[in-house]
Amino acid sequence: MINFILFGSFFLMLLLNIPIAVSLGMSSIFAMAFSGDKFSIIPTNVYNGMAKFLLLAIPFFVLSGNIMAKAGISTRLVEFIDDCIGHRRGGIAIVCVVVACFFGAISGSGPATVAALGIILIPAMINRGGFSAPFASALMATASSIAIVIPPSIAFVVYASITGVSVGDMFMGGILPGIMMGLALVVVIMIEVRRKGLQASREKAPWSKRWKSFRTAFWGFLVPVIILGGIYGGIFTPTEAAAVSVVYALIVGLFIYREMKLKDVYDLLVDSTKTTGGIMIIIGAATLFSYICTVHGISKAAQTLLLTIAGNKIVFLLIVNVIFLIAGCFVDANSAMYIFIPIMYPVATQLGIDPIHFGVLSTVNLAIGQVTPPVGVNLFVAIGVSGKLGEVRDKTRVTIETISKAVWPMILACVITLMVVTYVPFFSTCLLG
Repeated sequence: MINFILFGSFFLMLLLNIPIAVSLGMSSIFAMAFSGDKFSIIPTNVYNGMAKFLLLAIPFFVLSGNIMAKAGISTRLVEFIDDCIGHRRGGIAIVCVVVACFFGAISGSGPATVAALGIILIPAMINRGGFSAPFASALMATASSIAIVIPPSIAFVVYASITGVSVGDMFMGGILPGIMMGLALVVVIMIEVRRKGLQASREKAPWSKRWKSFRTAFWGFLVPVIILGGIYGGIFTPTEAAAVSVVYALIVGLFIYREMKLKDVYDLLVDSTKTTGGIMIIIGAATLFSYICTVHGISKAAQTLLLTIAGNKIVFLLIVNVIFLIAGCFVDANSAMYIFIPIMYPVATQLGIDPIHFGVLSTVNLAIGQVTPPVGVNLFVAIGVSGKLGEVRDKTRVTIETISKAVWPMILACVITLMVVTYVPFFSTCLLG
């Protein structure tokens, strides 16, 4: 009965479009009221879920990404990558994928990447590249989902806080799978180019222009180098690396690119606080939800059921993928991590699955979830960005129906990549040394 109340009320609230944090928290409270648990455990569990030193990296990475977006790094990245490959057939769409991967390494957030780059690249893909508005918006949304796989990733920080694995190892494990997802999207682009007979839309840029645009984008390229280099060089911890990235972003924005003013810092702090607050509320509520599952034996029963049904790695990983892909249609990555990882992780370790490999494949699943209807957050951000562009409104109106239809080939390409990452651990662990 507790299972029915906990999960039944949770999914009912999701169907009623109640925010995920409220749904997690209220369903936990309903289950506690039915079972007679003391409500005094609520603040303790919520606080313990959020009060982890490792999670301090989240606000810093969010703030760093916001500062770099405000500093104009997105425009400079687009210009340089466009000078390098924009002259090819479908070049501007390939630019979208490459720049999304680079910017994802700065922001660590899919929706933030869509918002920062979509305003530039969506109209460029439509007007210059000849792609339809739904395809351009869907590609921007899907390419931006790679941001939570390419390090530094907030999702990896959350996974590490739950399981206790090294954040640095998680960051390293996500590099190749993130690149593979990008290459899969390039294949989709080339198929679309051939299907529509699209031609190159610009001349090949001379090396002098490429060098000039590289120099202006150079400071943006240094961000992931500083973060990852500092972590693996033993200079600072992942949390300290996040703080260093904020200081570096401020220096670039205020003194090198000079597109920021000191008065802009307040607004950036407010925006970052709102984003971080939303994440932390979800983490606190999800921690309480997970606690109820553990105390009342739900987690243990689910683990036993998984071991009984699966019995071996191949079947278990297939079940994990199905569960995460379905969950990604309804809940965000952080919530799914806190709900399912405490249940699945012990089973994965019993079956001898590498913790880093399991974390990477789980994150790739949830990255795909950012573009799966009906609650694919990146899709809605892309629709919102497209709606602000006169060029898009005049040519083709982008709706959830049209973008959902356009995104399926990209989801299929990412799922194929997921299967490779799932059953070939080499791609997640080969860089760990």
